[in-house]
Amino acid sequence: MTVARSSLTVVALGGNALQRRGTPLSVNQLQDNAERAVRSLLPVIRRTRTIITHGNGPQIGLLAAQFEPASADVPPLPLDVLGAETEGQIGYIIERALRSLEPDLEVATLLTQVQVDPDDPAFTTPSKPIGRVYNKADVRRLEQARGWHLAQDGDGYRRVVPSPRPLAILEIEVIRHLSEFGYTVICAGGGGIPVATTEDGVIIGIEAVIDKDMTSALLAERLQADRLVILTDVDAVYLDWPDAKSRPLHKTTPEMLRTMTFESGTMDPKIKAACAFVANTRASAAIGALDQANAVIDGDAGTQIVPD
Repeated sequence: MTVARSSLTVVALGGNALQRRGTPLSVNQLQDNAERAVRSLLPVIRRTRTIITHGNGPQIGLLAAQFEPASADVPPLPLDVLGAETEGQIGYIIERALRSLEPDLEVATLLTQVQVDPDDPAFTTPSKPIGRVYNKADVRRLEQARGWHLAQDGDGYRRVVPSPRPLAILEIEVIRHLSEFGYTVICAGGGGIPVATTEDGVIIGIEAVIDKDMTSALLAERLQADRLVILTDVDAVYLDWPDAKSRPLHKTTPEMLRTMTFESGTMDPKIKAACAFVANTRASAAIGALDQANAVIDGDAGTQIVPD
């Protein structure tokens, strides 16, 4: 598959692609990972209009832990504000890396508000993992001391928060215009800033973290993108993961994927987002490794998801 400069590709960088498991949560590490991501994406950006979204799970969790109140007089910062902080932080680092490697590239980083339903069932069942990985011995202490919900993530445990479904992207027309004028746009970081609108028309922040891939799929659909590409730290979608006999899926359809079961909180939301985009637009999507971005977008690597 050859991607034309006139086509539009939405690229979603997974939080684990920007922050590898087992590496320290530091700005220097994030800068190194952002530069690695940008180097992988540059061949794509040079030949197709590109919109970049990104995860923020490790970073927002770190901020939330740092801003725990020292006393009852100092309330913790809400998740929507922390989300905005990480969207600015990570977007700035990605944009800086892009401009350093490609000085003539026009880049815009945009804080993005995403509307959700305050009555979404997700608020009764927190499921979105954020922050660092804890040991089993830490779980009870953190639940009692901070009121967190923790769930198993691999060999450890992570804090989980509500992840409501994105309904609308408030800055969608701004993103559209920037892209049409040739800008590489970095937006909807961490799934966007969760907001709702009151009956009086007032926009309010919501205590949640929206799934980045679901927002990326909604963004790609609303912009009528030619392709949605989800880049993470694994090279494809695997059947029977993590069994020793697991095998990669190279080409599939939403109909086939709906008959299969995948890890919740990790691969499952990526697959659901990709399937929703393909089913709603009849365009194609792909899931693969950041280091193979060019090949994944060309259809030569990763898992390619095509219309039924």
